[in-house]
Amino acid sequence: MTGRLDWVLLAYRLPREPSGPRVTVWRKLRRLGVAQLVDGLVALPADARTREQLEWLADEVVDGGGEATIWVASPGTAAQERVLAAGMSKRVAAEYRTIIADAARAAGAGETERRRTLARLRRQLRRVGSRDYFPPAERAEARDAVERLAAQVIEATG
Repeated sequence: MTGRLDWVLLAYRLPREPSGPRVTVWRKLRRLGVAQLVDGLVALPADARTREQLEWLADEVVDGGGEATIWVASPGTAAQERVLAAGMSKRVAAEYRTIIADAARAAGAGETERRRTLARLRRQLRRVGSRDYFPPAERAEARDAVERLAAQVIEATG
């Protein structure tokens, strides 16, 4: 990582009941790959896309009867920023390792199962990539594993 980044933060609070809006917001935050700073405060590296996504979520929080504010800030030290980035990268790396393992298992499966798994893994790669703000080494390994599986599928049909 070079230079300090700005981060977009969402501070939010939702009523405990009904639980539906809380669950919905939590799932969307998870899909975005946010860094959970403390309960009710999450962060993403700031760019137009991440800011817009958190603004939409802030609107959902308010629509769900809660309170939400958006902030743009930077960590006080480079070390704090490295910790945030490393935590985000570690979570994504685990997802990539799962993709790698699934591709390896599928390589020994039948043709139909390989095709099905290939389609699923390609979707997973896109989803994980959308929240891969600090790419770990596992990203390239996962892409390679999926491409090897694709070559196997093509070879079997060729």
